[in-house]
Order: sequence, then structure tokens, then C-alpha cells
Amino acid sequence: MMPVELENLIDYVQSLKAETQTLELKAAAQGCPTRLYDTLSSFSNQDEGGTILFGVDEQAGFRPVGVYDPQDLMKHVTEQCGQMAPVIRPVFTTLLKDGKAFVSAEIPGIDVADRPCFYAGKGRLKGSYVRVGDADQPMTEYEIYSYEAFRRKYQDDIRTVEQAGWNTLDRDSLDRYLDKLKAGRPHLSKLKTAEICELVGLTREGVPTLAAVLLFSLFPQGYFPQLCITAVSVPGAEVGTLGPEGERFLDNRRIEGTLTEMLEDALAFVRKNIRIKTIIDPETGKRADREDYPLTAVREAILNALIHRDYSLYTEGMPIQLLLFEDRFEVRSPGGLYGRLRIDQLGKTQPDTRNPVLVVAMEILGETENRYSGIPTIRRELAQAGMDEPEFRNEGGTFVVCFRKGAKAPRPQAQVSTAEQGSGTAEEKLLRFCEVPRTRQEIAAFLGIQSVPYAIKTHVMPLVRQGRIALSLPEKPKSPKQRYTAT
Repeated sequence: MMPVELENLIDYVQSLKAETQTLELKAAAQGCPTRLYDTLSSFSNQDEGGTILFGVDEQAGFRPVGVYDPQDLMKHVTEQCGQMAPVIRPVFTTLLKDGKAFVSAEIPGIDVADRPCFYAGKGRLKGSYVRVGDADQPMTEYEIYSYEAFRRKYQDDIRTVEQAGWNTLDRDSLDRYLDKLKAGRPHLSKLKTAEICELVGLTREGVPTLAAVLLFSLFPQGYFPQLCITAVSVPGAEVGTLGPEGERFLDNRRIEGTLTEMLEDALAFVRKNIRIKTIIDPETGKRADREDYPLTAVREAILNALIHRDYSLYTEGMPIQLLLFEDRFEVRSPGGLYGRLRIDQLGKTQPDTRNPVLVVAMEILGETENRYSGIPTIRRELAQAGMDEPEFRNEGGTFVVCFRKGAKAPRPQAQVSTAEQGSGTAEEKLLRFCEVPRTRQEIAAFLGIQSVPYAIKTHVMPLVRQGRIALSLPEKPKSPKQRYTAT
């Protein structure tokens, strides 16, 4: 951060009068705060990192009070960063403004494989924090485990199920699977059945694994009652809304069986509880049926939940949820996104695989392609149906896929093309264009300027200093995730 950027950040805080997901304020007028480890931990444990701004007193109405001694402050902050595991390397910026000294400490986000970052004095379980809005909250035991599972490459789909035996598996289904597995693999065919099952993760030292139970058990829920799907159709837009006769659910079902059986039964539940419209093409006279939600997209969402959910001990008491609301369809899967994958990368990059044995088995069974085409298929099907983009949310320990019912919403006025912006000065047109958050590239293209840095420096930053355009990440003005919005 440059000193001028720190000055802009201080000015921004005066108008915003709030902390953010990536910004923490500390007065530090009388000395260095003695407890920074919760914020140091939470900022390090998010991709964007964060900035601690010293010299602004939140309790005094966000008044700029300055710090007691910049050099001593940086020394003590560095000492506290050294007490974290792994050690944090902050980037400091100092500024003298109106006779007062200010200091910012930029805390970088660490790699997922190194998380959680925690205060060594309290240990991993009690010293790990996560940022929620403008607050630092202790990580749950499951959140800590999820990082550990990725770092050590735990495979919960091949943990053994001691109480299960070969006599509890559907041998006909297992034999058909093994035949498909051996097809085209002459060397594999030379092995005995028991050896193949060990090799592909269906058994470990002769004991069936969780994958074998979920794929071929006669009744998987006998061992894991909650590894199922709960499906409900709700009469309103929220759970708890009552229908005209006081009913909480229009339909309510617990779906059990193997992964394949649950997939088909869940799809049948959705098909039963959505409307199907008959459309007659006025030109050809041909009839076509159109569902509230494209069933191909629905199938992909359910399939992804079944094979990519977290099957650890921490979540085996949590079923997958299908929720049909008046205005939307949701699939809620235990376990957030796995590994380094971010929401904005879904369908665009090859992800780490949480349950590789299950994924490969479902590919052999013909239920999935295992070519990372599920998310692109969902997007394509919704677009062809004229519907809004799917929504993906990572809510703590739950991953949510949401389809909104109905035709795609019309574009806001701010999203019309440059030629449609109407009259007014260039500045007024830019402000109208930024009524929705815009990237640097979008603004440069709108202005017709090839140099993105020049467009931002010349046309946008003056409006930022005037308070007419706000930055989504004011403490990181050069972040590639930066968005600019008219105030």
C-alpha cells in the first residue's frame, strides 16, 4: 500500500464509519493493542487477507487520533505476528496526516494447505479464528478439521465400516460393477476379486469401506442413518411458512438407498413437485413441455451433492437437503468447498477431489462423466431455459446450489450498452454505469480506453476521492477483485 492509498483509506473510513470483512480498526493512541491474534488469525485464514488500520478510534465515532509511536507500534505488531503459527509477515505503511501518525499492517492470506493460522499460545483448537463480517469468531472444530483433511489428504470415502460384511452387500450389483471395471483392462482381469476390491478402495484389509457401503450395500442407512436425502416442498418462500390449511410441507420425504438409488428417487421427487407447462410453438404447432427447473440441471446438482459432500465423522449425522420453495430450488450439501477451489472458479478450473473412489465408481457405473462438466451443464441448461444463472454459496460447513424460478430478470438500466446510456456529461454517464459494481476492465471498455490503469487513474480515482464512487476493497485498491460502485 502506498502512503496516498493509506490516506484514501483513512478518508474512506470517515465516510463509511464501519469495519469490513477485510478491514480492522485499532486506535493505538496510548500503546500497541495487546490482543491482535484473533484478527491476525482470521485475516490469514481468508483468501483476501486483510488490513489492520492503526490510528482511528472506532469508539470515538471513527475519529482519526493517530498512533503513539509508529516505530514502536510496528515492532510490537511484528512480535505478535511472530507468535502465530505459521508466522505472519505483515506489510507496513506509515503516513503523517494533519500532524498525526497512522500505520497500516496488511496481513496476507496464507495458502489453504497451511491453514488454519492460529495463535501458538492457545494452540490450534482454541487459537484459530475466522472472519465473519467485521467480527473475528473462533473456528469450529469441523472448520479446523476440514483444513487438516485437505492438507493430509484424508480420504473419508475409504474409511472402513467395521460392522459391515460381504453378506450385507448386493453381490449382483458388485459383480456387475467389477465386470465394467475389468472391461478393457486385461491386466486388472488377472487379479482375484478380493485383490481388485482392495486395489480400487472397496475394501481395506478385507473390511468394506464407506464407498462400498454407499454403492453396494443392501441398506446403507442401517449403518449411517443420516447419510440420506431429506426432501421437502414448502408452501412459501421460507421454511416455517404455512399453507392455506396450516400445512408446513406440501410434500416431505426421506430418501434412502445407495447413491444411485437416492439420485433417481430424488429426481423423481423434484419431478413430482414442480409444474410442467405445455408450450405450443405458434409457427410449427409442435408441443413442448417445460418444467419449472430443467431436470438435467437438477440431476447434476443432486449428483454433485452425493459424490462431493463431506463424508467425515464430523458430518455423518447431516443429510443432504432438497428444498423446493415457492420461488426457488435449493440443494444443501454438508461440507463447504474443498481445498483451494473458490466460488468464482466453479466450472472453470479442475478442482481437488474430496472423494476420489466414489467419483471414479460413479463414472464406471455410468452416472457421471468425471470430466468436471457438471457446473457448465447446469449453467447451460438454465440459460437455454431463459432462467437466471445458478447461485452457489459456501455457508460455513454447507455448500448450497440455488435455482431461481421463472424467466431471467431484465437487465437494470445501469447494465445497458454504452450507446444506450443517454444524455449527460461523461462523468454522469460513468456514474450511471457504475450503479452496479464494475471491474477495472469493464470501466475501461465502457470509456473506450485501452489502458486500464490510465482509465482508472484519470476517470475513476477523482470520483473516489470525492466520495462519489466507492471501492469494494478500499484497503486493497490494486486488488484484482476490486469493484467500483457509484454512491
